[in-house]
Amino acid sequence: MHVGLMEGTIRRKTLIENLNAVVEHGVHHLQYHVPASAPSVAEIREEMDTRQITIAALSGTYNMIDPDVEKRHAGLQMLRSVAEKCAALDTSVITLCTGSRDPQSMWRAHPDNNTPEAWRDLVESMKQALAVAAEYDVVLALEPEVANVIDSAQKARRLLDEMQSPYLKVCIDGANIFHKGELPKMREILDEAFALLGEDIALAHAKDLDTDGQAGHLAAGTGLLDYDQYLGLLKESGYDGAVVLHGLSEEQVPFCTGFLREKIAAL
Repeated sequence: MHVGLMEGTIRRKTLIENLNAVVEHGVHHLQYHVPASAPSVAEIREEMDTRQITIAALSGTYNMIDPDVEKRHAGLQMLRSVAEKCAALDTSVITLCTGSRDPQSMWRAHPDNNTPEAWRDLVESMKQALAVAAEYDVVLALEPEVANVIDSAQKARRLLDEMQSPYLKVCIDGANIFHKGELPKMREILDEAFALLGEDIALAHAKDLDTDGQAGHLAAGTGLLDYDQYLGLLKESGYDGAVVLHGLSEEQVPFCTGFLREKIAAL
């Protein structure tokens, strides 16, 4: 496994300055968000290759069960534009969240997320997204997250089984799957998550948490997540890709990359 970083954690005025700052931390794996403006995809690829940076995944997140159907359609078009760029950027993974019925934020829980109607809309949105994935031969990696309609490993497994698509996989984040009251059962819940999803992991995230019932919002190594267990389960599952740090400030990058490298090396 390799230490990765979410693009945008380090911000500079130009692409070259940004990538130089990334590799100064010894990081050569990025989850990338393709900017709407210049530089061109060709320039991005050239600068990445020059620095031996691999794009572990592109970000394609949108609210797949937005109560506003037009926003869902716009999200699908955005996903297509991301999929179109994958081959040129030498990556085949696009990350997704499954969304929330909250009209203001896809990251905020809503009671209607648990309704049959929300599930029906998710299935329909996912079918459309998977048609795009098949067209461009890319993998969609959905992330279970406590505020979303897919808020557990069990629901992620249900969706994978229902879709039966080789283009649908999982982005796992150990800090995102603990509902209220579940932190004392961390070992059991992580074990179950990997038992259910371990064979379908396309990307791994690394951040931390101090409160159950909400997505982790702390930098890796600064909270309560058992990283020995989390990374051990990743290794046991056969995952050998990037473990992407996010939810951290640039000032925390040296500590977090060092923490993650040390944990990975000890496996």
